Amino acid sequence: MPSTDETVELRLNAQLLPLLAEADLLDSPAAWGSATTAAGAFRLEPVRLERDLELLTRWMNDPEVAAYWELGGPAAVTAAHLRAQLDGDGRSIPCLGLLDGTPMSYWEIYRADLDPLSRHYPARPHDTGIHLLVGDGTNRGRGLGTALLRAVADLVFDNRPRCTRVIAEPDIRNTPSVTAFLNSGFRCPAEIDLPEKRAALMIRERALRNLL
Repeated sequence: MPSTDETVELRLNAQLLPLLAEADLLDSPAAWGSATTAAGAFRLEPVRLERDLELLTRWMNDPEVAAYWELGGPAAVTAAHLRAQLDGDGRSIPCLGLLDGTPMSYWEIYRADLDPLSRHYPARPHDTGIHLLVGDGTNRGRGLGTALLRAVADLVFDNRPRCTRVIAEPDIRNTPSVTAFLNSGFRCPAEIDLPEKRAALMIRERALRNLL
């Protein structure tokens, strides 16, 4: 049986390992700071299940969201999706998007080169993927997604010096999402067949960030 000191050390290591994994794989999105957009100051804040589950469950049950995320239903469905990331090795970090301090979107920042997605396109080391949903319908359809996608891509490039590309794979049927990516500096070199959907492969290059 471990001593008291050993038990304390084990608990500390258990608390530190997820933080170390996050710092190693995604350079700690919690510390990325904010980006200025035409709509206000935007920042990412990692999800805390006990604080954010009710809000995220409500968003996942919005018909426009549920059509593509397929996470509608009771809170347990959303919780299971979040826990798979929160209890993982840090290769995917679920975040709230805060605009002027108000939660209004949900993001998943992930290592695309370490994800099953990498089997469907020519991945490069440190490719960073993003998933996005705008939670409140009043914020959709007025160009806000374009501004936020550009802001998050810039946050990735500013804080992940080893990353040369931001990757996304929206459902090809989701025309508003595809349009927002194209308008925010991403290009679509191909369509790809994933297990759950046909997707538009979206890529934003660091080398072109000031040109598009």
